Amino acid sequence: AQPGHYSGLLIQATDINAPVTFTGGPPTDNPNGKPGVAVTFRDEDGSHQIKDTIQVYPDPAAATAALNAAKGAQGDVVKNPTSRPANIGTGGTTLSGDSPDGNKGVTVLLFTQGRALVTLQFDGPPGSLVPQEFMTDVGQKQDAAVKKGLGG
Repeated sequence: AQPGHYSGLLIQATDINAPVTFTGGPPTDNPNGKPGVAVTFRDEDGSHQIKDTIQVYPDPAAATAALNAAKGAQGDVVKNPTSRPANIGTGGTTLSGDSPDGNKGVTVLLFTQGRALVTLQFDGPPGSLVPQEFMTDVGQKQDAAVKKGLGG
């Protein structure tokens, strides 16, 4: 993957195995002003969204440092999150709970793959969290796509 051409690291909407159909918006290069790519997938009525962000760092140590910082920086996304390890990528962690405004249930999956930090945010109705099996399936597919794309 060349800098600025990270869209090949993203999973596709067809990779999302759900009872409803998800469609992806156009990828955004360099989310938050950092090298990488992001895309949002949503179901037909928009009640469920998956925000997929991949940030690419100079080396795995920088990606790990970013992962550790990100774990503590989700307060604007998840209020009083429950944290669990996730067997995805390196350092996989999930943070789940309701959004600070209480308008949605949120699960954030964070992991590194080589020099990439992946953040998958699953949003749904309030008090409703993404099924663990579904989150794991999407996360593993995204992990494999990054590994293939960055040659990890």
